[in-house]
Amino acid sequence: MSAHTEVGIAGLGVMGSAIARRLLGRERAVRVYDIRPEAVAELTRDGASMAESPALLAASRVVILSLNTARIVEQVVFGPDGVLSEAPDDVLVVDMSSIDPGRTREFAERAAKLGAGWVDAPLSGGAPGAERGELTLMLGGEEEHVERALPVLGALASRLTHLGPAGSGQLVKSVNQVLVGCGFGALAEAAALVRSAGLPPRQVLTALSGGRADSALLQEFFVKFAEADLSPTGRVSNMVKDLDSARDYARSAGVPLPVTTAVAELHRWLTTAGHGDADNAALMHYYAPLEVRP
Repeated sequence: MSAHTEVGIAGLGVMGSAIARRLLGRERAVRVYDIRPEAVAELTRDGASMAESPALLAASRVVILSLNTARIVEQVVFGPDGVLSEAPDDVLVVDMSSIDPGRTREFAERAAKLGAGWVDAPLSGGAPGAERGELTLMLGGEEEHVERALPVLGALASRLTHLGPAGSGQLVKSVNQVLVGCGFGALAEAAALVRSAGLPPRQVLTALSGGRADSALLQEFFVKFAEADLSPTGRVSNMVKDLDSARDYARSAGVPLPVTTAVAELHRWLTTAGHGDADNAALMHYYAPLEVRP
C-alpha cells in the first residue's frame, strides 16, 4: 500500500476526528463520512474530502470505523448504503470502535463472504494519543489483513500488537477498559480526598510520582479529576458500554467481576443524572456538587 493511499473514515466524534487530523497531518488523503454535517464540514476545512454515504467510502479501499456500538457498525458497513453494499472486493475494514468480540467475529465472517477483509483495532490513548501518533492498538484479524492495515495504523500508534483472529483485539480492549475504568474510580476517590483537604493537586501528583501508585493513568488524569476539568477525552456513556461488554463476556466465561460491576454502576448513575456525554472526570460529581470547568 502506498504511503499516500486514500483512507476512508466513518464516524467523526472526538476519536474519529483526531484520527482524521493525524492522517491529514501525515499528508495522507482522507475521505470522511458522518451523519452530522458540521463534523464533516470541520474536517473538510482541514483538507479531507467528503463522502455523502458510507458506500462512497469504499473507493478508498481502506476504511476506518470509529463508531459507538455494534449496531451502528453493522448499519454503516452492511446496511443498504453501507461500506460493503456495492463494491466490497478488496476493501479492508479497520474497526477502531470498541464493540463486542462475538459481534466482531460475526462481522469479519460476513465481510469475508463478500470478498472484503476485516481487522479489529480498538485503541487506548484517547484523542491526545491519536493526535500525537502514540496510540496503543490491539489487533485482531487474519495476518494478511493486519499487514495491509499497518501502513495506516503505524501513523496513529506507537504500539501495535496482533493478538490473533478477528475479535481478539476487542477482547483485549475489554481487559484494557476494566483496568482503566476501575482506575478512574480509584482516581476519583483519591481526588475527592485531596479536594476535601484543600491540597494542591499538582503538588500531590509530584509527591506520588515515582512511587508504587504512579502510572500513566495517574499522570494524565489525576489533576484533571482533582480540578474537575471536563474538557473532552472520553465520554461516560462509552465507559458504561465498554464495561458492560466486559461483564457480558465475563458472565459467558464464568468469571466474576465485582470491582468492575461497582465501577460500571457508578458510571451508569452518572448517565441517569444527565452526564452520559460528559468526560470521565464527571465521576467527581458523585462526591459533591462541583463547580466544573467546561
